[in-house]
Amino acid sequence: MSVNIRALHDALLSVIGVMSRPDVDERMVREAGIALDGALFPLLVMVERFGPIGIVELANRGGRDYTTVSRQVSRLESQGLVERRSHDNDARVRAVAVTPKGQAMTDALDAARERMARAMFADWSKSDVDTLVSLLQRFAGGLERHARGEQE
Repeated sequence: MSVNIRALHDALLSVIGVMSRPDVDERMVREAGIALDGALFPLLVMVERFGPIGIVELANRGGRDYTTVSRQVSRLESQGLVERRSHDNDARVRAVAVTPKGQAMTDALDAARERMARAMFADWSKSDVDTLVSLLQRFAGGLERHARGEQE
């Protein structure tokens, strides 16, 4: 198992490395045909996927400093892509949510991601793609539970 765990870790580092590269983000933004600073792209996507979300949780999910994320959220807010409001579960917490304009932008990014993924998986069988997605979702769920300290 330890060889597999090492291989899994190496693969995840490779995936994270590619997904964290500014040039890859810039390419995705260009492919989507939108005008968005590459540094703001991952944040907007996370707000759309996980929001409404607090700044601290957003910073933790993105592996960034709270103050940096707060400044970047302010930039997204000034562009009308996100808004801050009271969190649904705790009125003391300010949460960030995507606006209709931000949603339109993430929809364009999703369409670009779909086109790029279709090209990348062109020589994969549907079954292989389905298996990959299923196992990654299962792994991500287990990882999230483990990070929260929950038992399986």
